[in-house]
Amino acid sequence: MSQETYELKAEARERVGKGSARELRRNGLIPAVIYGDKQAPISIALNTNEVTKRIHAGGFMTTVATIDVGGQKYKVLPKDYQRDPVRDFMMHVDFLRVSGNTQVTVEIPVHFINEEKSQVKIGGVLNIVRHTIEVQCPADAIPEFFNIDLTGKKIGDSIHISEVTLPKGVTTVIDRDFTVATIVAPAAGVEEEAPAEGEGEAEA
Repeated sequence: MSQETYELKAEARERVGKGSARELRRNGLIPAVIYGDKQAPISIALNTNEVTKRIHAGGFMTTVATIDVGGQKYKVLPKDYQRDPVRDFMMHVDFLRVSGNTQVTVEIPVHFINEEKSQVKIGGVLNIVRHTIEVQCPADAIPEFFNIDLTGKKIGDSIHISEVTLPKGVTTVIDRDFTVATIVAPAAGVEEEAPAEGEGEAEA
């Protein structure tokens, strides 16, 4: 499951536009919008430090949150955020309203385990094709990550999505058995075990 939910305090924005947004940022706030669920969008402002802290904590895009706008609470899922490309500060955040039956599309991180029980241990290289897997799932049942077990995997093997056990109600967006990772030989080849003493010596 995704991370534990959290709550953010927000204030409604009466004015929108570039000038208003710049003023908010100067005052330590981020302009944002809550949309979806067949309701009118709501323009809000959030504390920059609070949002930045949540992003740095990880799982921001896959964790359902509550936003309190003047006492009115909304369950939301972050859908997008923008940073200034030069000064790297938060510019804007989009939130999607969600309820128990809301289906969402999210990208779930992939974790690889038991490398030491595969030929990665003897010099094979894990070539990750997809660091995340895009899925559709209920908003209240978003996986935090997918574990892929490398036990017994050899150089030349490919790991496909069919080897990943998806939770109930979770389906991949891509409708085929795509490759998640491969194990390949390093450019210089895999080192073999050193020969026993006296073996493999060059002729005089």
